[in-house]
Amino acid sequence: MNKTRYLLYGLGIIILTLGVALTILSDLGTSPFDALLVGLSKTVGFTVGTWEIIIALILIFCNSILKRNRPEYLGLATALITGLSIDLWLFLLEHVILPEIFISKLICFGIGLIVTGIGSAIYLLTNFAPIPVDESMLIIRERLKVNYMISKTILYVLFLLLAFIFKGPIGIGTVLTVCLGGPILNICMPTMKRRVNKLLMKKSNHVENSHSI
Repeated sequence: MNKTRYLLYGLGIIILTLGVALTILSDLGTSPFDALLVGLSKTVGFTVGTWEIIIALILIFCNSILKRNRPEYLGLATALITGLSIDLWLFLLEHVILPEIFISKLICFGIGLIVTGIGSAIYLLTNFAPIPVDESMLIIRERLKVNYMISKTILYVLFLLLAFIFKGPIGIGTVLTVCLGGPILNICMPTMKRRVNKLLMKKSNHVENSHSI
């Protein structure tokens, strides 16, 4: 894997976690998965990022059973980076972004949702150690022969039930995420794919030209 792919992978994670932090800080409700993490953090303890890592470990074993392969522990490294990044963004922004009226909360949430979709598309397209929850989405997509929108919506419903049990921040933002999260990712994937492939191809051509010299 070349350095450009590594950089894109890291960039995708950073963008993704920024979007997650913005949706949490909007106080309108988060995605079902993030609502589960926040609910666990408030009811059980530990940080949101820590629960990201714990749930990731559980999903790694579930995914290995579904794929009938060995657990892909590399995904745990991605979850570790993601968890730490979420905690970092929340630490940096919690006293900076304080939306009080509904319209400002909605804007904060909307930006977070779009940023999350862009970040997810970028890092998924690098094909390197997807976050276990996204690996689950890809498994559902392959098994059921559906697109990203439907597979992500199926996961959202499952995590929504769990978030409700652990009293996570479920609100209008959660509904918007369930309805729009999948379509946004579906829209971002082809757009980001063209840009990611262009960057990787440019890097590959540069390496080939250097070797020819």
